[in-house]
Amino acid sequence: MCEPKLHIVDDDEAIRDAMGWLFQSRNVPVASWPSAEAFLADYDPAMAGCLLLDIRMEGMSGLELFDRLSAMGCRMPVLFLTGHGDVPIAVSALKKGARDFVEKPFNDNDLVDRVIEALAFDAGERARQAGQAGVAARLATLTQRERQVMGLVVAGKLNKVIADELGISMRTVEVHRAHVFEKMGVKTAVELARILATVG
Repeated sequence: MCEPKLHIVDDDEAIRDAMGWLFQSRNVPVASWPSAEAFLADYDPAMAGCLLLDIRMEGMSGLELFDRLSAMGCRMPVLFLTGHGDVPIAVSALKKGARDFVEKPFNDNDLVDRVIEALAFDAGERARQAGQAGVAARLATLTQRERQVMGLVVAGKLNKVIADELGISMRTVEVHRAHVFEKMGVKTAVELARILATVG
């Protein structure tokens, strides 16, 4: 995965330079592009962090870029920079999943705080997705019988009841249960239920 950073897309060089300096002064890593087309040419699904897009640009607008990235499965939080007349457009973008919009002229500290929040949100989402992928990988190692036993354990059933329902010995249930706990990296049925809840 790429280093998490703020990705600025704005066709105004002076704004790109000013924002680059502002964010670097607050130790926020920054990369910038002069157009939506330039960003798309460099876009990599492994990019992490958040996007700050100017709504109005020459060529492709920030809104069009947002739509294109959404269609490509980009999950980075998006903040829009807007002029006063663009607020209805920005509100529409929020309904489509954008995280926030900031009106020009903006307060420097407010903008930095919102970006830092968006970066933290992205990091949290990536950690959650990685956790889900890890649980899914562990689930894939279970045999069909272990999955059956796991479902009944999580349902709160005792080993004797599980043995009766599956038509196997209690000792066999204990062995399967131990394998499930080992493969899933848990020590109790409560822990098991908790991690299974993360993958629905």
